[in-house]
Amino acid sequence: MNVKKGIFILFITLLTSNLINGQANLLNATIPEEIGVKTADQDAADNDKPLPYGFIDDRDILWSKMVWEYIDLNEKINLPFYYPSDTSNIESSRRSLYDTLLRGIKAGDIVDVYDDSYFENRLTLKEVKQSLSKIDTTDAGIEKLNFGEELLEEDVNIRDLISADIEGFKIKGLYYFDKRQGELKYRLLGIAPVSPDVNFIDDQENNDVSELVELFWVWYPGVRDIMHEMKVFNQKNSAFPLSYDLLLNARRFNAIIYREENVYGNRDVSSYIKNNALFQVLESIKVREHIRDYELDMWNY
Repeated sequence: MNVKKGIFILFITLLTSNLINGQANLLNATIPEEIGVKTADQDAADNDKPLPYGFIDDRDILWSKMVWEYIDLNEKINLPFYYPSDTSNIESSRRSLYDTLLRGIKAGDIVDVYDDSYFENRLTLKEVKQSLSKIDTTDAGIEKLNFGEELLEEDVNIRDLISADIEGFKIKGLYYFDKRQGELKYRLLGIAPVSPDVNFIDDQENNDVSELVELFWVWYPGVRDIMHEMKVFNQKNSAFPLSYDLLLNARRFNAIIYREENVYGNRDVSSYIKNNALFQVLESIKVREHIRDYELDMWNY
């Protein structure tokens, strides 16, 4: 009994020490601004950078399958990508995935922004902003225009999309079998926030998931450093926050395949299984199981 008690005390002691040392310079800070500020030696020792992908020769890819998936932010496991939806009373180091992407685009750190998942037509900052806001004139403003009067600020309503309006994310990635390492791998290529159309977002009748639109697509390999810098709340240990890059590359989320690369022009599942959400989910599971079974079949002779 004493042995078990000693092991328990040791475990609690180690856990407590990790929590104390979780925030850099927390106990040595003389002012709040010094909390989280690392010394040069700490930065050199941490080497806090995203793990590089490494080079993959095309000849080493024995088999591959491109898939498009939808991450529903209403699911509990996906909530780290949604919160915090209100940033008025929280530290600047914590932002939702949508706010992280949008802030990088506005700052000019993210330039590989496109209008679809095939990454052909690049979007400018002005075009992105236009798709995220709606400018409408009030009835009183319309009357003023009819009489030739000048509009005031209160005569114009501006509706901007915020993090709370995002319903989910669409991702595009490649499953491939690396014959050198003999295993099935996944590479995330693109990500897009999804929300109702800003022009109809306040319409109470617009509740159909099929009416959700892709706001923009971001080429993911080019934004890994930004995804790594923004930390996510770790429910198991708040002293060691995770990064968006870790969550996405480790696939710590739940997603449904809504499209796969095929001979039919990469058609969506909903295009050949209509008006039946259950069968669409079963088809998504079927596609995923086919990908997983390929790795197992490689070792059957």
